[in-house]
Amino acid sequence: MAVFKWLDDRTGVPSALRHFLDEDIPASAGWHQVFGSVALFAFLVQLLTGLLLALNYSPTPGEAHASIRYIMNQVSSGPVIRGLHHWGASAMIVVVALHLIQVFIWGAYKRPREATWVLGCLLLMLTMAFGLSGYLLPWDNRAYWGTIVTTQIVALTPGLGSYLQTLLGAEGGRIGVVTFGRFYTAHVVLLPLITGLLIALHVYLVRRHGVAPQPADEERPSKKFYPEQVFKDTVAVFLYVVIIALMANFAKVGLGSVADPTDTSYTPRPEWYFLFLFQLLKVFQGPLEVLGAVILPNVAILVLILVPFLDRGRTVRFLQRKVAIIVVVLAIVGWAGLTQQAVATTPPSQEDPEAGLKPPTAWNRIPASQLAGIGYFRQENCQRCHVLEHAGSGPDLAKQPSTKSPEWLAQHFRQPDPNGAPAALKDQQVNSLISLVTKRDEQGLDAWESAPPEAAAGAMIFAANDCASCHAINGSGGNEGPPLNGVSRRHTRDWIEQHFSDPPKFSPGSEMPDYHFNKQDMDLLVNYLLAIPN
Repeated sequence: MAVFKWLDDRTGVPSALRHFLDEDIPASAGWHQVFGSVALFAFLVQLLTGLLLALNYSPTPGEAHASIRYIMNQVSSGPVIRGLHHWGASAMIVVVALHLIQVFIWGAYKRPREATWVLGCLLLMLTMAFGLSGYLLPWDNRAYWGTIVTTQIVALTPGLGSYLQTLLGAEGGRIGVVTFGRFYTAHVVLLPLITGLLIALHVYLVRRHGVAPQPADEERPSKKFYPEQVFKDTVAVFLYVVIIALMANFAKVGLGSVADPTDTSYTPRPEWYFLFLFQLLKVFQGPLEVLGAVILPNVAILVLILVPFLDRGRTVRFLQRKVAIIVVVLAIVGWAGLTQQAVATTPPSQEDPEAGLKPPTAWNRIPASQLAGIGYFRQENCQRCHVLEHAGSGPDLAKQPSTKSPEWLAQHFRQPDPNGAPAALKDQQVNSLISLVTKRDEQGLDAWESAPPEAAAGAMIFAANDCASCHAINGSGGNEGPPLNGVSRRHTRDWIEQHFSDPPKFSPGSEMPDYHFNKQDMDLLVNYLLAIPN
């Protein structure tokens, strides 16, 4: 006890805590008022998990995606921490919205609690802003194109569109390093500071004016915040933790491929809590787009904030507040209907939701000619003498590239054994082998050891048909045709196969000749092309 007395004398914390727990609350207070405490706890969970993520996150567009993959694949409990933060963001929006609905239905915004209500509305907006700003930070395709849509909506604001786009760092609808930096700063610095201050002020006003009583409370004695209401708040917080923990463990958060500004075929879809706004853009099109995207949402926000000043009537029991209940029901039905319609009318993404979590492979990131060279190396059984990373009758090409001249190498490949039969290699195959043994980096060596035989066979077909004269893969090849990196995002397997058979039909004006591969070669080639990353 002496320690508590000393601590109380020096800091006043024990007395302040007793004063907080001894607060008088109305007799009608109960389970319906736990949402405020849960919302505060949810904010603290987001702060903690966000801090843990920030310890391993690299806040630049070039490194953000890789750092998320590192968190998910290598950091101890990384997937759980990210899952808690991801699902905690959604859960916090739900809890804050439920808290606002409860206050609205009970009429707890009436005099003298108008300022408390206004702060609650602002906190809901800030919670949505957290979701919006954090959406970009994984820097995958979903985040990139979803943010493009957001900046385009902002640009519709009458008179302020271009200014707001500039403020977001998205002039001309383009997003990049500046946009990323401003979203990141808002998410981890500005929004937490502003939200923390408003929460402190909100709690102060709740304490100042007390919990809103119901009319019948005048005839009943008040009760203390501790222990009954503390117990109910604790149970609600515990249930909140259980829910987001289950979501984090069983509803795994994926990571799409790194953002690709050239992939215009990607269909953006925002998080579930913004889907209703996404659908409004489809309802109000053309000249009316600004009405659905900007005017109606902002009018709704303004009306929400002004509720205490529009409803000046006396307080009645919540069951008698039929108009308020009808308004809430209609709002929920409208939101749910728009959300369901958005889900039903938006085509699902063709991208693997966990594409960004897969470790990068070497074989699909090297030029096609180099991968084809690996196939020829294996086909001609060159590893009989050149055993990678082991001693053999020939030099170990994994230690250092060959220093022989191209002429010597060409002759050697065509006649590796002076006493044996010559190899039936074409000039293109010889050139691929020369490139392989003289010009390869660590990535090429990794591919040399690990490239699947089917992938090498596909690259050999690509090289044998001189496709590289028009199409580039991984930065190597011609530019007369489109680059083939990320072709899986732009076209389906059927489209690619039919395009080989009749190019002008699918690409009017194309000078590409017809190719009629047998089924095996077609499968090998198309599988290889579909595996080439962005």
